[in-house]
Amino acid sequence: MKILSIKALNINSLKGKTEINFEELTKESALFAITGPTGSGKSTLLDIISCALYGRTARLKNPNDLMSRHCGEASCEVEFEIRGKTYRSSWNQKRARNKHDGKFQTAKMELSDVADEKPFPLKSKEVPKKIEELSGLDFARFTQSMMLAQGSFDAFLKADEKERSGLLEKITGTQIYA
Repeated sequence: MKILSIKALNINSLKGKTEINFEELTKESALFAITGPTGSGKSTLLDIISCALYGRTARLKNPNDLMSRHCGEASCEVEFEIRGKTYRSSWNQKRARNKHDGKFQTAKMELSDVADEKPFPLKSKEVPKKIEELSGLDFARFTQSMMLAQGSFDAFLKADEKERSGLLEKITGTQIYA
């Protein structure tokens, strides 16, 4: 899976519209860094990708907590490529009457083939399963292989030499091969 772009509306510290075109960023080089001070939204970018694909994140138990404070709606969208085909997956959340203090409504997810702009005829809860079918990655595998949790990586970096092997196996889920 290759992430091509993300779009978001009112997600955590990234209030308002956010768009990042990774194809444009990697045009000259295949490598780039996401840097910034604490609270600037670095981890939120990963949350946007995860929520758009699977309707949940590794950091937050409830995806509704992604919505920026004092907002009535939020959305996450990711375009990605698998085996030469481009797809768009989105997660949208609203509060009642679009008011910042309204009750959360049921979140909606949608998956489309970008070439024909037609959404797959799926219910919201079926989108993550279709993503898994297309990519071969369920949520757990996706978070392990694509989005190593910051706390786990920090523990790995600070561990002594003997502990690193065990931690790396736990982080990547490869303990069965030990």
